[in-house]
Amino acid sequence: MNWRDAEREYDDEVIGTTTLGRMFEETAERNANRPAQRYKGGVYDRSLTDDVLPAAEPDSFTAISYAEMRNIVRNLAAGFRDLGVESGDRVGIFSNTRMEWAQTDFALLGAGAVVTTVYTSSSPDQVSYLLDDPDADGVVVENQELLERVLEVEDELALEFIVSIDELDGYDDRDDILTLAELHERGAEAFDEEAYQEWVDEPAMDDLASLIYTSGTTGKPKGVQLTHSNFRSNVNQIRKRFAPRPDRDDDVPVIDSDCQAMSYLPLAHVFERTAGHFLLFASGACVAYAENPDTLQEDFSTVQPNTATSVPRVYEKIYDAIREQASESPVKKRIFEWATDVGVEYQRADSPGPILNTKRALADKLVFSTVREALGGEIEILISGGGSLSPELARLYHAMGLPIFEGYGLTETSPVVAVNPPEEPKIGTIGPTVTDVDISIDESVVDQDAFDDPGTVGELLTRGPNVTQGYWNKPSATDRAFTDAAQPDGGAALQDPDADAEGQWFRTGDVVHLREDGYIEFRDRVKQLIVLSTGKNVAPGPIEDAFAASEVVEQCMVVGDGEKFIGALLVPNVEHIREWADEEGIDLPDDLEALCDDDRVREYVQQEVDRANEDFEKHETIKQFELVPQEFTEENEMLTPTMKKKRRVIMDRFENRVDRIYDES
Repeated sequence: MNWRDAEREYDDEVIGTTTLGRMFEETAERNANRPAQRYKGGVYDRSLTDDVLPAAEPDSFTAISYAEMRNIVRNLAAGFRDLGVESGDRVGIFSNTRMEWAQTDFALLGAGAVVTTVYTSSSPDQVSYLLDDPDADGVVVENQELLERVLEVEDELALEFIVSIDELDGYDDRDDILTLAELHERGAEAFDEEAYQEWVDEPAMDDLASLIYTSGTTGKPKGVQLTHSNFRSNVNQIRKRFAPRPDRDDDVPVIDSDCQAMSYLPLAHVFERTAGHFLLFASGACVAYAENPDTLQEDFSTVQPNTATSVPRVYEKIYDAIREQASESPVKKRIFEWATDVGVEYQRADSPGPILNTKRALADKLVFSTVREALGGEIEILISGGGSLSPELARLYHAMGLPIFEGYGLTETSPVVAVNPPEEPKIGTIGPTVTDVDISIDESVVDQDAFDDPGTVGELLTRGPNVTQGYWNKPSATDRAFTDAAQPDGGAALQDPDADAEGQWFRTGDVVHLREDGYIEFRDRVKQLIVLSTGKNVAPGPIEDAFAASEVVEQCMVVGDGEKFIGALLVPNVEHIREWADEEGIDLPDDLEALCDDDRVREYVQQEVDRANEDFEKHETIKQFELVPQEFTEENEMLTPTMKKKRRVIMDRFENRVDRIYDES
C-alpha cells in the first residue's frame, strides 16, 4: 500500500467528529498524566496564583499535566458562564501567544462561546472594529497596556466584561474588570460537572467556533466564520498526514503524544491555532511557549522541541542568526560556507557516492551538529506556512538536518489545504492536498504563454469540510469568494476519491502550478501578479524568495506593474555591509539614506542581484533596484501580523525611490 492510500484509510482515537471542547476533554482523559504545557518564568506577572499554576523559575520552564490543564480550563469555562456567557456569544482574545491564551480558548469553546481574535499590534481604532464588528460581549486582554487600549474605545463597544491575564494595578472600582485569577476562583466555586459536560456538547458541528479576521491589506478586515466542523476536519486531515501510521518506517518523523513543540507564532492567526494548538493538543503533545521572540534560540535550546510551526520570515531570521554565529571569524565563515555547499549538493544527489558521503559526514561534525544543538538537538519536523518559502532556504535547512515541510492554506480553509508528507517531501512545493479536499485550477486568470511548466497553472479553487461558510455579515464578499463551476474557463481538477464532491468552490486568489505528480507549487497572489507593459506576467514571490538566504540583502519587494521591466526595492543587511566595507578599507557614511545611495554599496549589492537573476527568464530579471533605509516590519506597518508584505504601504512609503527606478533620464 502506498502512503497516499494508507493516509486515506488511517483512523485512530485522535480523529473524530466532536466539538472542539469535547476534543480537548477526550485528549485530557487519554493523556491525563502526560505534560500538556510548559511555561517560562520571569516573563509575565501572571495573575493565576501559585496554588493554581506553580511559579516557574526565571529563564526556566515548568510543566503542567493534561489533568492540571483540564482543571484550569473547566474552572475558567464555569467562570465565563457565571459572568453571563451563553452558547453562541462572541468573546475576544487580545493577547500574545502564551499558555493562558490556549487555556482561555478551550475554556470559551467549552462554555459554548465563539472566540474572536485580536492581534496585539492592533491600534485602538482596529481594536474597536475587531470587537464591535462581531458584537463581542467581552474580551480577555493580556495585561494593563492592552486593557487601556480597549478602555480607550469602550464607549464604542457593548462589552459586558473585561478579563486580564496578568495582574492589574487599580480598577478596583470596576465590577466588570477582573483578572484571570478572579475568573478562575469564581468558576471553581460555581463549577458543576454535569452542567459543564452539557455546555461542551451544546454547539452543533456547523455552529461557529471562531471568527478570525483577515489582515485587511485591501480594505476592512473580514471576519472568517469557522465552525467546529471546519477546525475538527482540518485536525483530522493533518493528523492523517503526520500520524504514527503503521505503514511508516521508524525513521519517518511523526506528530504524536511524545512530541515536544515550541509555540511562538500568533495564536490569533489560524495557522498556529490549528497546527500549533488544536492538532498538538488533540495528539497529546506537550506545547512550550517561547513567550519572548528575542530569546527564541535560547528557548529552543532549553526546551529541546522536536517540532515547531513558523512562517518563512522567521526561518530567514533564524538562518541569519545561525550564519552570523558560525561566521565569527574568516576561517569559521569559510568552513560554514563549504559545509552548506556540501550539504546542498548531498541533498540534491539521488545517490551520493563515497566521496560526497565523507564530505557530508565531515560537514555534519564541523557545522551541522553544532547548529542542531543550538536549536535543542531534537528537531524532527519544522512546518512552514503563511507565505512562500524560498527553495534555496529550504534546501539549506534540509542540508543541516533540520527538515522544513512546506504547506499551504488560508484562514478560509482552517487553514491547511496541502502540505508535504514527511516520507516524500519535495522542496519547492507546498505538497499534495490533504485528504477530503478537492482542488481545481482556473487557467483563465493568467497568461498561459507566460508559463511553460508541465502541468496546469492558474488560480487554485478548493472545497472540502475545512472550507468556511463565508464572511461575517458580508454576504456580497461571500458570494464573490465562491463559484459553482469547478473549471470556469477550462482547467484541471484533482479530486480526492473519498472527498465530498458537492458544494461550491472557494476561490483562493492564489496562482499555483499543479504538477503532474499531484504536488503543488505556489506562484503568487492573483492580485500581486505583475503585468509588464510588454504583456508578460511575472510572479514577484519567487524573485523575492531568491534573496531569502542572502547575507547582503535583508528583504526584497519586486515592482514593475505596467512598466517595461522588473525593478526592486531592496533592504540591505547594514551590519554585513559595514563589515564588508571595513574589510575593504571603505569609509561609509553613518546616515542610512546616504549609505543606500553610496555607489560603492550599490555596486556590491549589484553582484547579489546578478546572482539572483541567473535563475530567472530575461523578462523576470531585476533590471534596476533601489536600496531603502528601513526594514519592513509589523511595527512600522509594512508587514501584516503574519509577516506578509503590505505592498501598497511599502510603495507609498518609498514612492520617490520607485520613481527613481523608472526615471527614464
